[in-house]
Amino acid sequence: MSSLVMSSETKGASDYALRQAGPEDLAQARSVMLDTVYRDFGHGYLPRWHSDIIDLESFYLAPEDNALFVAVRDGRVVGTAGVRGQTPFSPPHPLEVARGFEEGRTASLYRVYVRPEHRRRGLAGGLVDACLGFIASRERYTGVYLHTDARTPGAVEFWSRRGEVLFDERTAVNDLREDAGEPFETVHFRLRIPR
Repeated sequence: MSSLVMSSETKGASDYALRQAGPEDLAQARSVMLDTVYRDFGHGYLPRWHSDIIDLESFYLAPEDNALFVAVRDGRVVGTAGVRGQTPFSPPHPLEVARGFEEGRTASLYRVYVRPEHRRRGLAGGLVDACLGFIASRERYTGVYLHTDARTPGAVEFWSRRGEVLFDERTAVNDLREDAGEPFETVHFRLRIPR
């Protein structure tokens, strides 16, 4: 486990440490993630989409090219961000997204969450920078994918500063839907790998 130098976005947040997570961080990281899916997303834990939260070690610590990063203050994990070697596939992702990445050579970002009382301090940006630095250090990866829910305040703007929108389901999918179900709010991104 290694501590990371704070990025310029975390300036003013000197009482936080950003580091690659170890086994001792997993229970607190899981708490941040579960609190987020229940409180912020409103739907709670869904095994189909959130199984990595329960088994953080297998998804983030065990595979050599995967990682979990945490933001820590006063010995408590207050933010998370994960890297997994996972190429988006269709379904469930739109075919246009799946075609945009090289199979087996794509890193996906997951669980970029910060507890509400610690937001607006540059922690998410610092965690993402740590993830992108990790990805850049691996020969395996040629692309970085992530998706976000546009209902999360500031999410689309945050990710747009780090990459490009590949597919916006708010318009591309909802305009074609005939059912009256809840509209899709997912926006898919390709991020830049720092070189």
